[in-house]
Amino acid sequence: MSWLLLLMFAADQPLPFSHKTHTDTALLKCAECHTMPAPGEQATIPETKKCMSCHIAVKKDSPHIQKLTEFHTAKKAVPWIRVYQIPGFVFFSHKLHTDAGAKCETCHGPVAERDVLKKEVETNMGACMSCHAKNKASNDCSTCHEKLN
Repeated sequence: MSWLLLLMFAADQPLPFSHKTHTDTALLKCAECHTMPAPGEQATIPETKKCMSCHIAVKKDSPHIQKLTEFHTAKKAVPWIRVYQIPGFVFFSHKLHTDAGAKCETCHGPVAERDVLKKEVETNMGACMSCHAKNKASNDCSTCHEKLN
């Protein structure tokens, strides 16, 4: 499958989730759900407790919210299928990027406008190096990769 087809692919998620609804209606910001606990290197996927803080009352009769409630009651995470993921041999710090002024949309596209999340921005070495060059950030190998002895 070509990378272009991968960019257009939307994973079949265990629950339908609209970022657009949550940003437009609930007025949530990315960091309210995708927290970056210290030291801030990784953004998290929200626990069901966060979702249930509203959904204990909002749309509680929806079959999808009832399924969310089942995950929460069983103390199980929703088995979301990751849309954006980088290889384990690459060091990426959300904190370094946000501190440098990068917005979530820079790497993830206009997620807040989407009812269905799909990979819209390429997150490969070439794309990262182009972004680093454009923003005058280091493209030295050890910036993102561990030095080999």
